[in-house]
Amino acid sequence: MRAFLSFLASIGVTLLIAAFAAYPLYLVIHPLVQVWPFDKIATRLWQLLMLLAVWMLIRQLKLVRKRDFGYDVAATRWRRLCVQGFAAGALSMLPITISMLALGVRTLRPELDFMRVTGALVSGVFSGFAVGFLEETFFRGLVLGAVLRELRRPTAAIMLVSILYASVHFLASTHIPPDSVTWHSGLDLLSGALRNFVSPTSIIDAWLALLAVGLLLGMSAFFTGNIAVGVGLHAGWVAMMRVTIGVTDLNASSPSAWLVNQSNGYIGWLVFGWTAVLITTLMLVRRRLRNLRRDY
Repeated sequence: MRAFLSFLASIGVTLLIAAFAAYPLYLVIHPLVQVWPFDKIATRLWQLLMLLAVWMLIRQLKLVRKRDFGYDVAATRWRRLCVQGFAAGALSMLPITISMLALGVRTLRPELDFMRVTGALVSGVFSGFAVGFLEETFFRGLVLGAVLRELRRPTAAIMLVSILYASVHFLASTHIPPDSVTWHSGLDLLSGALRNFVSPTSIIDAWLALLAVGLLLGMSAFFTGNIAVGVGLHAGWVAMMRVTIGVTDLNASSPSAWLVNQSNGYIGWLVFGWTAVLITTLMLVRRRLRNLRRDY
């Protein structure tokens, strides 16, 4: 548990440091770059601190090998698995998009044209791979690999990392206007970031959906011994979601609107149920993945 608690503590400590240091930094930066609001400066500071904390943990936990990052496979094979994962991710998320359109949860925008659709597709693919590489390297590469190395209980390790993965997505952002910034604005941002966990009813559907997604990605990494398939799956899912949101509008008045979390317009009970089906399917075919696996 030392590795997991170390990563968890790094998130908490860097959030707290950023909350106290954001205001002094704002006093220095804002006069020079006035278009940067306080919350943006605080967020960038936290990201920088988190990057430093992760670098320190990499050294402390001796995560220096390719396998520690989830890349312990030949480059050509890694790329092939990633592309296959992307195709599987996009195709497996397509039924969600079709279901939303069929149920009237989302409706096609009337002003659609070729350029708009192409733009949404290109943006979706690029953002999908950016998110896939970043989140899979961190969560299913570094964190899961380190936890598995110590815990030796795959089910517990995958569950712990999945809970962390789902939870960090709901560190809500709070906007503070320039004329309202004070010395305690950083603490206001921190309390705002945690408000979803004080009253979780508004996020429970999306949180459970992301928990299920995390479990599926964790199982993929464990069964194959690397994150290549997971990066592709993650990228395919994000791409399909971004394209869908880009070419459709959310219909909050639909009787089936409860299937989608209204804050993000896509992830919710529908994604949770479908991901549970995908997890069951993966469990049934896991033996076919053994030839891809190398122990952490």
